[in-house]
Amino acid sequence: MPDPADSTGSQLILDILSDEGVDVVFGYPGGAIMPLYDALHRHSIRHILTRHEQAASFAAGGYARATGRVGVCMATSGPGATNLITGLLDAQMDSVPVVAITGQVRTPLMGTDAFQEADVTSIAAAATKRSVCVRDVTDLERALRAAFRVARGPRPGPVLVDVPQDVLKAACPRFNAFAARPIAVANERPGDAALSEAVELIRRAERPVAIVGGGARSANATQMFRELCALLELPHTATINGLGCAAPHDPRFLGMLGMHGWKAANLAVNSADLVLALGMRFDDRVTGRPDKFARNAVVVHADIDASEFNKVIPVRVALRGDLRHTLAHLLQRLAELEHRPRFSGWAAQAKALGGPLPADRTPQGELSATEVLDAFFAVAPDDAIVTTDVGQHQMWAAQRARASHPRNFLTSAGLGAMGFGVPAAMGAQLAFPERTVVAIVGDGGFQMSLPELATIKRYALPVKILLVDNRRLGMVRQWQELFYERRYSATDLSDNPDFVTIARGYDLRAERIDDAGEIRDALERFLVAREPRLLHCACFPAENVWPLIPPGATVADAMECRPGENLESEAIPA
Repeated sequence: MPDPADSTGSQLILDILSDEGVDVVFGYPGGAIMPLYDALHRHSIRHILTRHEQAASFAAGGYARATGRVGVCMATSGPGATNLITGLLDAQMDSVPVVAITGQVRTPLMGTDAFQEADVTSIAAAATKRSVCVRDVTDLERALRAAFRVARGPRPGPVLVDVPQDVLKAACPRFNAFAARPIAVANERPGDAALSEAVELIRRAERPVAIVGGGARSANATQMFRELCALLELPHTATINGLGCAAPHDPRFLGMLGMHGWKAANLAVNSADLVLALGMRFDDRVTGRPDKFARNAVVVHADIDASEFNKVIPVRVALRGDLRHTLAHLLQRLAELEHRPRFSGWAAQAKALGGPLPADRTPQGELSATEVLDAFFAVAPDDAIVTTDVGQHQMWAAQRARASHPRNFLTSAGLGAMGFGVPAAMGAQLAFPERTVVAIVGDGGFQMSLPELATIKRYALPVKILLVDNRRLGMVRQWQELFYERRYSATDLSDNPDFVTIARGYDLRAERIDDAGEIRDALERFLVAREPRLLHCACFPAENVWPLIPPGATVADAMECRPGENLESEAIPA
C-alpha cells in the first residue's frame, strides 16, 4: 500500500478501489491517465491490459454480471474514453454495475480542443446512470464513493468518473481506510395494499404465468423466485436476461419468451388471465406488438424502478421494491392462505402448447449450427459460465441454454452489441479462474474482438471460444431473406480468414470441424482442457432461427419455417 504521507489523486483512487472491494481492473493506458498507471505499478490491484478500450468495458461488464460485484474499467482521455461508451451503454441497458475511470486533459486546457480532449461526461450522460468530472482533488473521494453507491443500485448500472491529469497528480489528504465498509442494499418493499391486491389476483386466477427478467439476477432473488413457482406449481417463462432463474429441470418452465422464444412460453402468456412480471421491463423483443401482448391478462408488475410501470404494458398492480423482499412478502402471504391456489393442471396444459424447437434442414454433408449447440449444451458442465456474442448464434444458444443460475448465462441483451462475447468471458474467467467459461461467438462478432486473443494468451485465461462460422452476418441475412425479398446487402462474409491459423498465431490451441460426425469428440477435447482453446465450426450459411415472431407482430404471426414450406419439408435453401 502506498505511503499515505505521499498520497496523490491517483493513489487515492486506487486505495478507494481497494476499499470498495475491487481486486481487478480492465483498461488501456494513455497520456492523460498516465499518472494513475504510474501509481498502479506500485499497487496491489491487478490490472488487465485489454487490446481495445471497448473490450475493457465489456470485460468489466462480464465480471460484474458473473459476480454481482462492481466491474471497473479505465481509459485515457479522448478516443480512449469514447471507446468505453458502447460497453457502458450495454451495462446501462442490462442494469449491470460498472464504474469507468477516465483520464482528462489538464484543467487549464479543458474547453480548448486540446490534444485528445473530449467532453466525455456529456457524451456518457445518456449511456450511464451518472457521469461526473472531478476538477478538484478534494472532491475525489466523495465522487468515487458516490460512483460505487450509484452503480450498485437500487437498480444497478454504470457510472463514469472523469479525472483531469493535474488532479491525478495533485497532493491530497491522508486516506483513512474503512475496515468494513457496508455495501448499499436496496430494501424497499411494496405497500401492504398492493401486496394484498396481488395475492387476491393470484388466488382468483385460473391461468397465471410468471415472467422473470434480469431484475431477479440483480436482486439475488433467484431462490425466492424458484420457491414461488414451487409453492404455486406455477408455469413460468424468462426473458433472455432471466435465463437461469428457473430451477434446473423444472417441468413448469416454458422456456425463453419473445421473438425467438419457445412456442409454449409465447402461447401460454397469450392465453394467460394473469401475468406476474418479475424484474423485467417489457422489451419490444418480448412483447412484439404491445397492444396485443397478453391481452386477456391482468398484469402484476414487480420492479425496483417505478419508471418501468405502465411504460409499455398497462399494469393493474405495481409492486415497487427490491424483488427479493417483494417475493419474500408474497411467499409469506400466500403460504398463510387457508386455501392456497395450485396451478399444476394449468402448468401441464401450458407446457403442452409447445413442442420441440423447429430447426432448418441442412444439406447432407453440411454442418448445422443448431446441431453444434445442441451437442454443446448436452455435455457442458452444469456450472459452466456461457457468454455469447449477438446474432443467430445468440438466439440459438438462448433457446437451448439450461443455465443453473442467471449469472451463468451472460449476453448483451438490451443493446445487442457485437464483440461482447470474448471480452465478457475474460471478465467472468478472471472472477472464477477454476470454472469452465465458454464464449459462443459468430464469425462477425468474433472479428470485432480478435485482438483479445492476445489478452487471453498473456494472462493464461482458460477461456474456450466456440466459433459458429456460417460466413454470413446471419441474423441480418435472415431478415433480408424473409422481409426484404432476398436482397442480400453487406452480409456476405465468405472471405473470412483462417481463424485457426490466426489463433495459432497467438499461440493458442485451435481446431476446425465441418462434419457432424466430428462434433462430439471435438467438444470433449475442447471442454476438458484447462487452457484457452478455439473450436471453429464451419457451418451451413443459410440456416435460420426458428421460431420467429416478426418485428411489430404478434404470437399469432409466429413463423416456424420459411413461407411456402412446412416443418416436414425437405426443401433446403440455396
